[in-house]
Amino acid sequence: MMHMKRRDLLKLTGSAALLAATGLRDLAFANEPGAGDTVLVFLFLRGGCDVLNLIGPSNDAAYAEARAPDLRVLDSGDHAGLQLLTGGRDDFRLHPEAAPLLELYQQKHLAIVHATGLADETRSHFVAQDLMERGWLDNNKQRPSGANGWMTRWLTEIGGAHGLARAISTTGAVAKSLEGQRDALCVPNLKYGYGVPGGDEARAVLSSLYAGPGLAATSGRDAVAAVAALDARLPRGADHRPLPYEPAHGAQYDENTDIGTALSTVARLIKLDVGLRAACVDMGGWDTHEGQPGRFNNLAKNLSRALAAFWNDVASEQNRVLLIATTEFGRRLRSNKSNGTDHGHGGATLALGGCVDGGRLLGPWPGLHGDALDRGVDLAVATDYRSVLAEAVAPTVSPAALQRIFPGFRAEQRLGLLR
Repeated sequence: MMHMKRRDLLKLTGSAALLAATGLRDLAFANEPGAGDTVLVFLFLRGGCDVLNLIGPSNDAAYAEARAPDLRVLDSGDHAGLQLLTGGRDDFRLHPEAAPLLELYQQKHLAIVHATGLADETRSHFVAQDLMERGWLDNNKQRPSGANGWMTRWLTEIGGAHGLARAISTTGAVAKSLEGQRDALCVPNLKYGYGVPGGDEARAVLSSLYAGPGLAATSGRDAVAAVAALDARLPRGADHRPLPYEPAHGAQYDENTDIGTALSTVARLIKLDVGLRAACVDMGGWDTHEGQPGRFNNLAKNLSRALAAFWNDVASEQNRVLLIATTEFGRRLRSNKSNGTDHGHGGATLALGGCVDGGRLLGPWPGLHGDALDRGVDLAVATDYRSVLAEAVAPTVSPAALQRIFPGFRAEQRLGLLR
């Protein structure tokens, strides 16, 4: 301790705070849930994904008129999009780099809900993300008391034992969807084990700092214990180093991408049987105001391959895994002069799971012509994003509980997301 600088000490105490909020003393020693419990993965495509470039009505005249060919999904040519069978609806196609998504769709594991989003018409990333992660209606309505996330409220309603890692974020801070969840952990990567940042010296410092009485001290000790307990579950070799992770069924993650690393971590925790019920995953980079074509190609490719790898990797657990991917809003219909697209309104949501009634494009399509557009310029929101989330969790809770998870929400129509 005498050799540590003050700023390093502050970093360590801050890291401990990220690893646990309050009341983690149940975590490491609770009985783990059974194998049949749902694992809900919430993947946030941050930055405002241009869903019209990911899933586009390729033969729509208004769509073709508003965008250059490299900013839309084409219906013909060498770079034609991947046709979705949509039951007689418009010729919707996936981006040509999204071939793994097409396979999941054709295998009926993946459903797509187009034109989803907020009732609130904000074009602010921060406001829109906050609203979605809280599960609120819009920014102008009085919000319910408390600042917890919608996944926290869901976990409260389903109850059950905590296990070693009941709720995780794969980033360096707890996602707002899990805010207020006492046992939420930040687990960005398990490749080198899962320890207190700074190693043994840091652990000794924290143990000394949290040796006394009081809630803060107890929480600090519990955080250190939780980290150690999860780390102890990782398989190790003769040299005591964590063994390289071997995904199942030939799954191949690109761990040079954040999304590949994150979904690999989630899959590993599912298969370690540590009681995981909720995972928050982020994929950024979707704010494509300029130079969109090349950037979007890489984003679509990385997302598609990561989802396919994850699905293959959790093959033995697919019946209890449900992944929901969404974005805070879409992009403007008409491209800008910088070969990009600006903040829009309607987005899209993907649902991947063994319980998903997939191979379908769900929800009403508002169209891209004239009065159908929001403010005359954007894809309109035809399905409240909470309709998807509510149908995803409905089998696990009562109708009354569903109202507590999504206060003020009333579904106008049933999507039929799940079998």
